[in-house]
Amino acid sequence: MTGRLLLRGMLAGLVAALLSFGFLKLAGESSVERAIAFETAADAAKAKASAEEAAAKGQPAPVAAVETELVSRPVQAGVGLLTGVVVYSTAFGGLFALAFALCFRRMADLGPRATSAVLAALGFVAVYAAPMLKYPANPPSVGLAETIGMRTSLYFALILISLAVIIAAGMLRIRLLPRLGAWNAALIAAGVYVAVMIGISLALPDVNEVPEEFPATVLWQFRVASLGGQAIMWATLGLLFGVLAERLMAPHGARA
Repeated sequence: MTGRLLLRGMLAGLVAALLSFGFLKLAGESSVERAIAFETAADAAKAKASAEEAAAKGQPAPVAAVETELVSRPVQAGVGLLTGVVVYSTAFGGLFALAFALCFRRMADLGPRATSAVLAALGFVAVYAAPMLKYPANPPSVGLAETIGMRTSLYFALILISLAVIIAAGMLRIRLLPRLGAWNAALIAAGVYVAVMIGISLALPDVNEVPEEFPATVLWQFRVASLGGQAIMWATLGLLFGVLAERLMAPHGARA
């Protein structure tokens, strides 16, 4: 059963990837292009300033390093983006199916569709929404070489912490369920998760890599597109996998 659920999870992840890719191409591509144009203009301005400074000192102008583009921008925006989204979403689809297989026994009263929807909502919060509030997505080519490694490490560490905290909150809900009932137990567990994540986020260092002169509208559009792509992926996983799992787990007579 777990193997068949895993296959369906990866299939749902593939469909989610195609939908997310379409949305990101429509909603996010323009902000990426404008971010790259900003970086190009900033580099040109730095080169011009260096040349003028050298000329004022009577020195030869510094020779700018020529970076060879290994992959063209159209390939990055097309095949590259599609490949990345497919790998990412399909992998999460498989992990989502395994999480469903582990949790369904404790949530069987909800049914496959509702269980899948709840898990998708929790996954969206734990994997994307909570970490994004502390370390929001930045467009490519925006960032500092000195801090990008630290920011990436902190971001992935926060994802792991968020997953651990939401699992602990789910276990707390199960323990409180007999005494407080489903609604109160869920509210307390959610409150604990929010409180712990706020405390951890405040304890972690801030890393602001966006230049002050970077256009705020471009940054906002990119982050909204990133949020939309993730929301589409998790919603598709939750809804489509729920249907596939229900058909798999239903008795033969019920499918007819």
